[in-house]
Amino acid sequence: MFENVLEVGENPAELIVYASLGKAARDWQSARAIARALLALDESRTLVLQSGTPVGVIETGEHAPLVVSAVNNTVGRWSSPERFYERAAAGQTMWGGLTAGAWQYIGRQGVLAGTYELLGTIARRHFGAASGAEADALAGRWVLTSGMGGMGSSQPISARMLGLASLTVEADAAKAERLRAAGGLDLVVTDLEAALATLDAGLVTGGAPAIGLVGNAADVFAEVARLGRVPDIVTDQTAAHDARYGYLPQGYDLATWHDLRERDPERVERDARTSIAAQVRAMLALADAGAVVFENGNNLRVQAVEHLGEAAAAEVNRIPGFMEAYLRPLFARGIGPFRWVALSGSTDDQRLLDDLAASLFPNRPEVARWIALAREHVPQQGLPARSCWLGHGERSAFAVAVNDLVADGTLGAPVLFSRDHLDSAAMTHPRIGTEGMRDGSDGSTDFPLLDGLLLAATGADLVAIHSGGGGYAGWMQSAGVSIVADGRPGTAVRLRRALDADTGLGVLRHALAGYPEAATSVADAGETGDAPLTWLATQPPAEPVETGISTGSISGVGGSTTEPQENR
Repeated sequence: MFENVLEVGENPAELIVYASLGKAARDWQSARAIARALLALDESRTLVLQSGTPVGVIETGEHAPLVVSAVNNTVGRWSSPERFYERAAAGQTMWGGLTAGAWQYIGRQGVLAGTYELLGTIARRHFGAASGAEADALAGRWVLTSGMGGMGSSQPISARMLGLASLTVEADAAKAERLRAAGGLDLVVTDLEAALATLDAGLVTGGAPAIGLVGNAADVFAEVARLGRVPDIVTDQTAAHDARYGYLPQGYDLATWHDLRERDPERVERDARTSIAAQVRAMLALADAGAVVFENGNNLRVQAVEHLGEAAAAEVNRIPGFMEAYLRPLFARGIGPFRWVALSGSTDDQRLLDDLAASLFPNRPEVARWIALAREHVPQQGLPARSCWLGHGERSAFAVAVNDLVADGTLGAPVLFSRDHLDSAAMTHPRIGTEGMRDGSDGSTDFPLLDGLLLAATGADLVAIHSGGGGYAGWMQSAGVSIVADGRPGTAVRLRRALDADTGLGVLRHALAGYPEAATSVADAGETGDAPLTWLATQPPAEPVETGISTGSISGVGGSTTEPQENR
């Protein structure tokens, strides 16, 4: 998995996996030492990693994690971008992204399922789609977005799966061409007029074209608004969280940007935030014109407020975050971005795993629909892998069934299970995963830390605790898990314990915060009825806390954050 994240990464020569700065190891000396330690590691010992460099190997016992990793966890007064850049330049730390430093990244597919779930929820919420018929409601509609990096490149593929046309802006022509070559785009153009003409022609014939436009997002979004063109959906998935390394300012070419961000980083950050603010203003204008507009988890609004000042916060935050506005009802049930990797490298094993997932949960037919679409639309990257949104009880049921297939030789090799760090219990981020929590716990980091402790206690194979770096410094805490189904009976016990602890804590977290979906999940013993939880409710359910963020104040934006999701 350590080698796999580099194989599918954006800049493996610099150990960068995605998001401009997310790294698999601190430096190449550390990377080589990690590889040597992993190859020699005995099951009764644990490799200890500190911010991407190996510390040592400690005797822990055969059921303890093989790897524990802590990345860039710093005291509050040190959690600033400036301090992070200083320490990273001095070789003292790195940013592990979410899944880069924990070796859990599987390429664009890691967030592709989440983008699919998000767009499907929007189809049901705003366009009247019935569950399973989202493509009917999205026919003839289009989304305007930007970013074709490791995660952003999932956007046009997810849109195509739902019959939604897309216009995706990317400043780096090479990234756009890579995505086209992988089948994620139908064509790449360099002129907005040509892009819109091609889009219109495709919509007239009933198609869902995926068009890439090489350009600057701030320029293009503003021009779309000026022309009076109103997309049905507007968002962004550039690496705007990092104003120094993640967002090309208006008027810059790539060479100038790469040069100045090392020679004059403060200027680059200032210019990037100015451009981000321009893009956000255009998004607000498009929302006022009727588009459904949201931020897709990259601190775009935070950067805009940094430039415009706190007086503009209320206006900027009329744009809701995707989790608060759309996906929290799923997280409250422990449903989130689960993933598995066929360590054999065999697509035959992947096919068997897909078949199992599609058949195992008849009460949730959306799982089988997703598997069918993923088989058709998702390009292969690295080891054969799949991301699938499974919930409390479902993940462990699937993993134990896979362990049986490894044991009887049906599968050619062990299978690794993991998930995104943005999961029900595993992340605190007041502008992504925990924005607008009903009990006001947006910034409390207790649950990801508890999650890491429980995962270690229940026998996961790798447990990681990450904090933010770069533009995310001071904004996030997360926990990551990997556990391998190797066919042994004892492994089945660890799989059930660890995966149920992980999702169960997420359900309890949301029950404590007052989400009715979570209380129902506790009462029902999860999605399968076979994952009981004990909720020690010591106080009445929390009343919603005023967060200062409006999610429904202008046309097309947001919606009720506690409305039960229709995707049951």
